[in-house]
Amino acid sequence: MRRIPQVRADAAFSVSTTTSRSALLFRAGGRSCALDLEQVLEIMRPLPVEALAHAPAFVRGLSIIRGAPTPVVSLATLFTGHDGTPTRFVVVRVGERRVALAVDAVLGVFKLDPATVRDLPPLAQDADANALQAIGALDAHLLFVLNSTFLIPDEIWQKLVQA
Repeated sequence: MRRIPQVRADAAFSVSTTTSRSALLFRAGGRSCALDLEQVLEIMRPLPVEALAHAPAFVRGLSIIRGAPTPVVSLATLFTGHDGTPTRFVVVRVGERRVALAVDAVLGVFKLDPATVRDLPPLAQDADANALQAIGALDAHLLFVLNSTFLIPDEIWQKLVQA
């Protein structure tokens, strides 16, 4: 783990203006992203996924995680429209439920300062607008989690790696 200067203090990211917070950094659809670590329940290798008929393209299907059927959402599909081959599931808390985010790679846990977070663009900026609309209509809690995820530009990622 490396420590990083804090990033943008946004209410959705739940970062205070004076305290650094831990964030899980990962790659999805060719982009680096940061998710508040408090929302992460578990990181695992991908499990088998059963496709769902008539589900939006970004929903890979359901996977049985810890004995419970859990929806799996492909973040690569949100960005590119194409579902790659994820190497990890990041299971997040979505209200009272869980959702597995299929990601390309997990980069680690970093401390982000509020000043850095304030300058980060939201993940939704690069996501497919139709997919985000569908998520909002289906699951407001999941939309909240995605809105509290930020893109990490390459220049900030390089600073984090070198810290």
